[in-house]
Amino acid sequence: MEDYPKTIMEFEAQFNSEEACQEYLLRFRWPGGFICPHCQHKKAWKTSRDLFHCKNCDLETSVTAGTIFHGAKMPLQLWFRAMWHITNQKYGISALGLQRALGLGSYRTAWTWMHKLRRAMVRPGRDRLSGIVEVDETYIGGGKPGKRGRGSAGKALVIVIVQLDGTRTGRIRLQRVSDASGKSLEKAVQDTVASQSTIRTDGWLGYKRLDSIGYKHEIVREETDVGENLLPRCNTVASLLKRWLLGTHQGAVQISHLDYYLDEFTFRFNRRTSRSRGKLFFRLVQQALTIDPIPGKYLSS
Repeated sequence: MEDYPKTIMEFEAQFNSEEACQEYLLRFRWPGGFICPHCQHKKAWKTSRDLFHCKNCDLETSVTAGTIFHGAKMPLQLWFRAMWHITNQKYGISALGLQRALGLGSYRTAWTWMHKLRRAMVRPGRDRLSGIVEVDETYIGGGKPGKRGRGSAGKALVIVIVQLDGTRTGRIRLQRVSDASGKSLEKAVQDTVASQSTIRTDGWLGYKRLDSIGYKHEIVREETDVGENLLPRCNTVASLLKRWLLGTHQGAVQISHLDYYLDEFTFRFNRRTSRSRGKLFFRLVQQALTIDPIPGKYLSS
């Protein structure tokens, strides 16, 4: 059963203690009761340090062990507030905004939390897109002199993949690729789109082998210039992505961290029709428990 607060007052009432936050995580991680992560035994007792002691193998573990909350020094209540703020802002929140909202003494802490939670926005094993899918690329990065179009220097190339739901734009996937070669584009498509789907692209040669790797390939226009006259839904998504990066984050996104922001934008876009922001909070908590710990040293700025 999906249980989540729908208003800030409900949130404050539901998560008014550290114990309440732990109990909420417990229902996600072990909905049928404790299961030892080492031996799969189902019986344990609670220690004075609030750990679960397995009766079979004597392993001591916690509800946050092996998740992005693993080893967290800050209270879970603060983490929950961070997730509520992030999911309840329609266009997201910057690390500086999160620092101010939570009263954190360190910008670095807010920045690290934001990136960890962005990784949790990608559900492991998520379904691939299917049916009719538009594919195109766009460049992300500030204006720099040099070559325009595919092969532009100093920018990141992002493949934009959009599933069509009738006449409406459905789910999307965004993935940074090293270049616009057939090898790079084909792998990105295979990672995100189910075989036998219909792929619509422009006439770029990098897509010419899609028919031979299990897709129905439709070339909807022969022009191949990146950045102008893109396929309509890809164009819309690319425009919204760039506007979001410039608006919420003032364009201050390093290319080395772009993947984290693509994850967040995808999470938000695919849930844009949700009537309850609380459900986004619910999904983020749920997925945060499926993500392995991410040491802060791997999130270098």
